[in-house]
Amino acid sequence: MESPHGAAVSAEDFGLEGPRGRVFRNVTFSAEPGELVAIEGPSGSGRTCLLLALTGRMRTTEGHAETGGLLLPKQAAAVRRIAALGPVPGVSELDPAFTVAEHLGERALLQGRYGSPLRALLRPRAERRAAAEARVDEALEAAGLDPATLPKSGRTSVRDLERLEALRLSVALALIGKPRLLAVDDTDLKLSDAEREQAWALLRSVADAGTTVLAVCSEAPGNARVVRTAPAPEEADVEEPAGEDATPEPTTEKETADAFAEARRA
Repeated sequence: MESPHGAAVSAEDFGLEGPRGRVFRNVTFSAEPGELVAIEGPSGSGRTCLLLALTGRMRTTEGHAETGGLLLPKQAAAVRRIAALGPVPGVSELDPAFTVAEHLGERALLQGRYGSPLRALLRPRAERRAAAEARVDEALEAAGLDPATLPKSGRTSVRDLERLEALRLSVALALIGKPRLLAVDDTDLKLSDAEREQAWALLRSVADAGTTVLAVCSEAPGNARVVRTAPAPEEADVEEPAGEDATPEPTTEKETADAFAEARRA
């Protein structure tokens, strides 16, 4: 029986074809609730599009998938309610002019207004404020981010954050809504080896706490379930049947961008 928190994710012959060609194809895998799934591949291989498709934010053209028992693409709207995005360029980016406190305050306000049951909105204002602060503190702890350690504490602007700190903030913002699935793009982009280990340790801890994690990367860690969007160099000339760790045909960055735009309009 599926965990009431984490969301199981699976796909069968899942694919997307845009106006200039295929973005990804033949993706077949299955992940249990609370697993860490690494979507591995080079830039331009459809990694981000697959991430968005599995979270109900991009309509695919082939096969099907399930997230939390909800069918994709048919029940995409319902999937969006249980899946939260961490950093995804062009979709859920941090505002560089905002401070850390402003980002957290805005997300807590939106969560309280639109993501809470009606009975919660009827509680006294002091109780609602305390509940929001507790939710933010819990999310920050899960993301391993202590604003007090930043140069200007909560008044630190996003533009002044290190890459790993910005990742932690994005994850904290996503976790405020207590999603069953967390999706993160470009996990290992512009990180040193030590920072990369910390980033994966963060996502592993989120998964161990029960939230399923999908993370796009160039190189997957050894402790994650791997779904590839392009074949490894030594496998490029070998034809393999689709299955777990299926290796869809790579596409160009231009084709991916065109399909991205087309799918977002769908």
